[in-house]
Amino acid sequence: MSRHKRKRRVAALPHTTALSTYGGGSAHLEALTVEEYEAVRLIDYVGLTQSEAAEKMEVARTTVQAIYCKARFKLARLMVEGGLMKIEGGEYYISPESEQPLRTDSRSRNEA
Repeated sequence: MSRHKRKRRVAALPHTTALSTYGGGSAHLEALTVEEYEAVRLIDYVGLTQSEAAEKMEVARTTVQAIYCKARFKLARLMVEGGLMKIEGGEYYISPESEQPLRTDSRSRNEA
């Protein structure tokens, strides 16, 4: 018998639910779950560590790490191969506070 999957906490649903590459590429369709989106948002956009993101999502750090790695692979494949990505589905619930923290300057970033 498989273990019950715990729902992950997300601040809000994404404003954009689909991404596509410009100029063609393959007709590949990829799905990014809402919790994969939230992990990327918290770690890459907001600037939280994996441990801090895990606290926000109310899961273990290793769970956030696995979700994040899966999402980054999907995003990299979209950039390299082209196609369409939809953000939908997953095991999540929306936080009652529905806070969407602004990007922090906790880590130095190279802006191009």
